[in-house]
Amino acid sequence: MSPFPQSTVLGYPRIGPRRELKRALESYWEGRSTRAELERAGAELRELTWRRLAGLGLAGLPSNTFSLYDHVLDTAVLLGAVPERYREAADPYFAMARGTEGLAPLRMTKWFDTNYHYIVPEIGPDTVFKLDAAKPLAEVREARALGFETRPVVVGPVTFLLLAGALDRLDDVLGPYEELLAALAAEGVEWVQLDEPALVADRTPEELAAVRSAYDRLGSLTTRPSIFVASYFGDLGEALPALAATPVEAIGLDLVRGAVPGAVPGLAGKTVVAGVVSGRDVWRTSRDRALATLSALSAAGAGRVVVSTSCSLLHVPYDVDAEPDLDPALWARLAFAEQKVAEVVDLAGASAAGFDAPPPAEPSVALREPVVLEERAPYPVRAAAQAAHLRLPALPITTIGSFPQTGALRAARAAVAAGTLALPDYERQVEAEIEHAVRVQERLGLDVLVHGEPERNDMVQYFAEHLDGFAVTRNGWVQSYGSRCTRPPILHGDVGRPSPITVRWAGYAQSLTDKPVKGMLTGPVTIVAWSFVRADLPLRDVVLQVADAVREEVRDLEAAGVSIIQVDEPALRELLPLRRAAQTDYLEWAVAAYRRATSGASERTQIHTHLCYSDADQILAAIDGLDADVTTIESARSGARILGAVRSFGRGLGPGVYDIHSPRVPSAGEVEQLLRRTLAALPVERVWVNPDCGLKTRTYEQVEAALTNVVSAARRVRETL
Repeated sequence: MSPFPQSTVLGYPRIGPRRELKRALESYWEGRSTRAELERAGAELRELTWRRLAGLGLAGLPSNTFSLYDHVLDTAVLLGAVPERYREAADPYFAMARGTEGLAPLRMTKWFDTNYHYIVPEIGPDTVFKLDAAKPLAEVREARALGFETRPVVVGPVTFLLLAGALDRLDDVLGPYEELLAALAAEGVEWVQLDEPALVADRTPEELAAVRSAYDRLGSLTTRPSIFVASYFGDLGEALPALAATPVEAIGLDLVRGAVPGAVPGLAGKTVVAGVVSGRDVWRTSRDRALATLSALSAAGAGRVVVSTSCSLLHVPYDVDAEPDLDPALWARLAFAEQKVAEVVDLAGASAAGFDAPPPAEPSVALREPVVLEERAPYPVRAAAQAAHLRLPALPITTIGSFPQTGALRAARAAVAAGTLALPDYERQVEAEIEHAVRVQERLGLDVLVHGEPERNDMVQYFAEHLDGFAVTRNGWVQSYGSRCTRPPILHGDVGRPSPITVRWAGYAQSLTDKPVKGMLTGPVTIVAWSFVRADLPLRDVVLQVADAVREEVRDLEAAGVSIIQVDEPALRELLPLRRAAQTDYLEWAVAAYRRATSGASERTQIHTHLCYSDADQILAAIDGLDADVTTIESARSGARILGAVRSFGRGLGPGVYDIHSPRVPSAGEVEQLLRRTLAALPVERVWVNPDCGLKTRTYEQVEAALTNVVSAARRVRETL
């Protein structure tokens, strides 16, 4: 078998440099193109990727990292783990991902501590695993026809089953993995990459035994490619000796988030794929520090050391050269996916030549002095004041914030950026959209309205554009899920708020109606989590800087007469460290930052927060600690699983009754059933009625139909109270 290439990456962006895949997907979903045309668009993007990686000098090219929606869903299809109810759908793959009119999609949540969302596999005792290797084999052949030999990448068996909560099925699932390895060997594949990021979290002795068992079994096959087990997002810890004791030929280590390990029995005989170029940020790699890490790894007794990224480059934009608007001083500090590949190639060459350098000294950072903040009144006092002021009915109906972003609105925003539409004309169009959203909500019968956020391109980018210390990109798109992409801002300096950001639009919306309109803000943890953050300050200090800016906005909204202010923190669970030892400290300062941002609000100002698609049931104590008056939370997509954990929740709570990430419209009966399940878990005086998340990605036709059913269901339940 051939040795592992001296340089590689664990994965690459797949949405397209200009979001070509997004457009192809949405065209297919809307019936404007065929599945064959969608597949051709995917093939073009794969060819573009392989040619570019090879052109940059990368030695080891991955394949099967491309996906039409999600790589975990691809793995479920590969293993035959397709629930029976989807098999008769016109397109089972997208039915699982997005649902159909009569079929709800599978659950979706965050990929470890990233903002990427994956489809959670549904595996029960009756699931029959059966290999379908068409996709990875086809990509190997496709690349070979272009002149490239590739390394197929597949989610590993332990991580796949841990994500599905079904590790007890390990023996059953290993059969298809064995068949896959045999099929790849028959195809002439030299190396296969099995991704096991779940191993960097705390694992029980039983789970570690499963790791050893799985890779002993796969490694003992006589006909197979060489096996590279890739880990990322942290230290392997106790899983490293378990892997090193198995017959696998290569192990990947994240040496950006993790440390160089000490002496590990068995590691000397392995190839160690050293992740020294970060796949999670946009800053240039310190060449001296990376070379020193590679040298230390060799000195620690590792076998052959090769150079890679710390994780897939899925989490960063394509090319910083596509950003001519950035300040030149900032631009010079940045590296997107293309530049990171070049760094890997350069480091591999320097390491092979024996170049060594001491690591540079870490900069010293002065921590900010704590600020004494005004605590809000206790919740019972606030609840009484808010009830008297707002006079809302039982089961108040609201939405999370955003309304559909129409094509005309996006075109107008682009025209302003291009200088072909005057700002006053654009602002009049925004006001018209706000009035439309308000009138729709009034007509449908909602109780607490939103202005719809038509002025916002993204819930984080919009604030970054109005705060000091941030830069935004023109083409820095990163996939969040499916066709959904964001442009994470770059937080590079001290954060400040030069002037009010949202007051004008919230005030205008409130002037149109007698019903309360929520002021809509993004919380400090989420703004930081969904940005590429400066590396010279502790994350806690950066979040506190943003919290101070949010607090100023809260005070200005309140002064403008806004009675309900929503400060969203959907990333609260996302940033939770993967190791338990670091979680308590994080939750303490994250909760403190939120309370800092909302401190000083009066008793009668109702503070809302929102969390979604992130297994929030795991941090309910921290959510309670936010001390928000009302928390809205995803529930419909995950089958109301959150309800089993919220019975003791002491404030207002709105478990979602409408999954907005699917185009399907829930029936009134379906919503009513979810609402009655909520009332079985919570007292009626604390229950709110709302969708799972914002409505930005839906059409007005879908939204009006769904909200009509939500209002109808809530009114029927009210009549029985």
